[in-house]
Parts: sequence; C-alpha cells; structure tokens
Amino acid sequence: MSGDQALPGAEPAPQETGKAAFWETPDIYGAYPRLTEDQIARLEEHGQRRSMAPDDVLIREGERCETFFVVLSGSVAVIEDYGTPEEHLLRVHGPGRFIGELGLLYGQVAFYTAVAKEPGEVLVVPLDQLRHLVSQDSSIGDVVLRACLGRRALLVGQGAGFRIVGSRYSPDTRRLREFAVRNRLPHRWIDLETDEEAEELLRRFGVGPAETPLVIWRDTTLLRNPSNAELARLIGLPSLPAGNRHRDVLIVGSGPGGLAAAVYAASEGLSTTVVEAMATGGQAGTSSRIENLLGFPSGISGAELTERAVLQADKFGAGISLPLEATGLHAKDDDHYVVTFADGSEIAARAVVLATGARYRRLQVPGIERLEGTSVHYSATVYEAQQCRSDPVAVVGGGNSAGQAVLFLAGYAPKVYLLVRGDSLEASMSRYLIDQVERHPRVEVMLHTEVTEVIGEEELEELDVVDNRTGEHRRLAARSLFVFTGADPHTEWLAGVVALDSRGFVLTGPEAQEACASPEVWQDRGRPCMTLEASLPGVFAVGDVRSGSVKRVASAAGEGAMAIHFVHRHLGHSAAPGTTGTPAVAGHSDVSPRIRHKESAWLA
Repeated sequence: MSGDQALPGAEPAPQETGKAAFWETPDIYGAYPRLTEDQIARLEEHGQRRSMAPDDVLIREGERCETFFVVLSGSVAVIEDYGTPEEHLLRVHGPGRFIGELGLLYGQVAFYTAVAKEPGEVLVVPLDQLRHLVSQDSSIGDVVLRACLGRRALLVGQGAGFRIVGSRYSPDTRRLREFAVRNRLPHRWIDLETDEEAEELLRRFGVGPAETPLVIWRDTTLLRNPSNAELARLIGLPSLPAGNRHRDVLIVGSGPGGLAAAVYAASEGLSTTVVEAMATGGQAGTSSRIENLLGFPSGISGAELTERAVLQADKFGAGISLPLEATGLHAKDDDHYVVTFADGSEIAARAVVLATGARYRRLQVPGIERLEGTSVHYSATVYEAQQCRSDPVAVVGGGNSAGQAVLFLAGYAPKVYLLVRGDSLEASMSRYLIDQVERHPRVEVMLHTEVTEVIGEEELEELDVVDNRTGEHRRLAARSLFVFTGADPHTEWLAGVVALDSRGFVLTGPEAQEACASPEVWQDRGRPCMTLEASLPGVFAVGDVRSGSVKRVASAAGEGAMAIHFVHRHLGHSAAPGTTGTPAVAGHSDVSPRIRHKESAWLA
C-alpha cells in the first residue's frame, strides 16, 4: 500500500486471532505485515535477541528511536500519550511483526510509546543496520518501507502527534499546517475560531490568542509561533550538519530531479548535499498516484516514490537538510560557488544543481484568500481528503495534476467537479487519466468553466462559476476547492545571477550562453555551455525550473542524472577535492580518484 492510499481515521479494536493466544490489531490495510521466518533470520544476522517483561518501554514518544524491534514472542502495545490522562491504545502487535513507522527510518522522534504487553522476546536491530538492509535487500526493504508509509498514514488519520492551535485566518497557522502536511507529519489542527478545545488549551498553558499559533506536544512541549525550522528540529527532521560545509555538489531542491541528481552524484563518489525549503518530493511528492512512471505498472504514490528516493540517496551518502531556503548564489573563487540561506548559513560547492521546481499558481478571485489553507488547497493529500467525506468538492485545472487529484478525491468525496476553462481535456491531460476521469461515477467534468468568486465566511459554501462562451453564471455547492492551474518557477533569488527566460525559468545550454552577461567566461574555459548548464559555468538546472523542460517525473529524474554527467565534465577542468585548484594537464585527471565515471558518447 502507499502512504496516500485511503485509510480510515480509526482502526478496528484489537481482536483475538485464530493463530495466537493474545489480542492483536488485525492487518486490514497491509500496514502490519508479519515477517517470514527467512526475513527474520536475515535480520537476526544484524541484531540480537532480548527478553522483555510486561510494561518494559521499547520506544518512548518524543524521543529519537535508534533501534528496530521485531516481536519474536509475547506482544507489544503501541500507545499515544502514555502515562497521561489522555493515554489511549493505538494497536497491539504479536510475533512476526515489527515496531516502527516512517520516522524510524530517518531518525525522527517517535509519535507513540511502544510498551511490552505480554512477556516475551524481541529482536533488536540497530537503525544503521536496518537502513542498510532496506536499501540492499528488496524482500525486506519493500515490506518495511510500505508498512512504514502505511503506518504514517494511519497516524495522520488518527490525529496523532503534535497539535497546532491557531486561527484559520492566521498566515502563520497556514504556514505551519502546510509545512506539517507537506512533510507528512502526524498532527491535529485545532481552530481557534471554532474549536472549544482551543480555549481550554490556552487557559491550561496560560497564553492568549495573540500568542498563537501554538505547537503543543505531549502536554509538555509548547512552541509559540515557531518557525518552520524550529518545528523541524522538534520532530527531528534533518538539519545542516555543523563543521565542513564545502561540497563537490550542492543540489538546491529535492523533487525528482534533485533527488535523482543526489543519487547519481553520491553513488559516483562526489560529496553531495541536498537542501530543501519545504519538503522532499516537490510537487510530485503530493501526487496521490503516478500511473505512467516507467517500471511501476500498478502506479506509485508520490509519497512512496519520494521516500524510496530519499533512502537511496542516503544509502550512497548524500546529506539532505531542511528547511533551508536559498536566498543567494555567488562565486567564491574560480572553482567554488557559495549559496546563502535565509537563516544566515551558507554552503560552498564546486558545482551547483538548481532543482527548485515550480509552485502552483494561486487563483486570483474575490473571497479566496481568507479560505486558503482551510477550504482552498493547492495540493490534494490524505490530510485534505479526510475533510471531504460528506460534501462535494471542486478541482480547478486541466492538466495531469488536476486529473490525479480528481481521482484521488473521488475516493473520499461523494461528488467531485472538475472545472476546466478550455473546450477539452486532451490539450494538457494524459489519455489514461482522461479515460478514468470521464468514466468515474462521482466525477462531473465542466468545460468552458471558470471560477469568478469564492463564497463563504468561515468555510467554503459555494462557488460562483461562469461559462466563458455564453457569460452565464451559476452557483456550485462545494465545501473544498483544489487549484491546479499551472506553476511559476521558484527563481526570485536567482534574478540577475543567472539568465532567465521571460517567464522566470532558468535558461540552459546554447540559449544560456547567448544570454550570458559575460560571454568571455566560456572563451576562458575553452568550451561552450553544456546542455543543462546555466549561464554560470558549473551551475546546472534540472526539472521544472529549467526553461523548456518536459513537466514529467521521469524527465526530471533523467535530467538530474544527466546533470551529474556534466558536473563531472565541469570538474575535469577544475580542482579535485583536496587539491590546489590548478587546471588539469594533458594526461592527468584532476577529478577525485574516488570517482569512477563512465563517459557516454550520446551525452558528449
């Protein structure tokens, strides 16, 4: 199963199974597989057995978990708010099952406490050994990764994790919610305007409405209007490591293009860091289902594709840090660039890959701003979909992102309107999506239709739409609006630094060289601007941020891989790590001896 598959907010109560003498949560959704004897034997080669007594704590909520547990005998209870008046049982696992969810693989803190329920024995595997096995052994890796993704989705559906207390009208509340949603963090939003629990929490912690939004966890941790970085540190998301901040390659952005570049750069021996302003996966990471990606005949969710790529990059030694918003790029010397960030930090690198992607355009109509983040959304994930179980929703857009969102939301909402301003879907949507959209009984496609007003005070009530052929207006009842109307590149920080086209996308190759403000830089290097190279030598652009790119996951990943080929060629004319920066001489390569790079004639 995928992390975006429809999952209920609560699971059935644990019940006795025919194969065991204890109560155990049934594995209805594939999130709690039982490992085979062969899989356990392979895990045991990297771990050790340990006995457990009732009430032994294996994993504690709010603390980093460095260990993977497999239940060999007895049973383990997974509990939220353990030891507090709000304590409640989430699930129970017996022999053959393992304890952990997605955060386990990345060193995040736990969102639950795991306690021995019945005496028995567990297999204890260090986390670094688990990561190695997940990346090397597909029979274990597939089971563990899919189960972890499914468990994370269940935690989200149950409202586990931290609480965000804030007003729906607050930009900071919307910012924190977006960060939590995009990073797939279990949390629950408590609306200051309508939720009675909000007032009780403010009294308990002695804070006023002006100090919101708040992040509350385990009733012991309180953050007042934290930055995204502060929330990330609380949860244990990866930050920029201290110490040496010089890299062979710095990749800015972690969509499919950026992650592919990270995998190829790190696997070929280049010291590699990826920085991300919001969340790994980019726009692709929010896709409920990608069905036309080569090698995945049954499709794959954007979340699962992202997590697999992140694990793969980590396997080869690439570091990923977030949230880090790039604010500047400049040359440090002839061989290095420096990228600066909003928090004042910086990283120097011998080559830079720009993979910042593009952001969905906001719909500019009256009444929409006050409902953004509550009833108006620019992505369709399980978080938003769970709010749409009883009321009709509308999707604006005619491309693949809109089509994928429609099909995903139709699994939750009783009615989904697809509003398209053009006269057909063929112009920008793949045929396989068109067929599914047009056949779905809960979907109504409305062509030649544009939204002119969003109506509702605290939540969306209606949309005013117009037929752009006749000018006729009508009201459409909807409780949520999802907008997918194209995207703008995230390149404001690059204006005046690299050449951009008229829409702000990064020019590469001959077009970049022609637009270069200092054409002599190419003459000095004795070579032309390479295919994916921007107007600065050693700076490359891949994926949606690049002018003329094909807006597809596979093409972005391909460009990420190609960019590293060109990085190698660029580094062949500059210094290798640890050298003085002198040019290469005939018969000698100044690329790091760790690199085993294979030239491809078709890329020459």
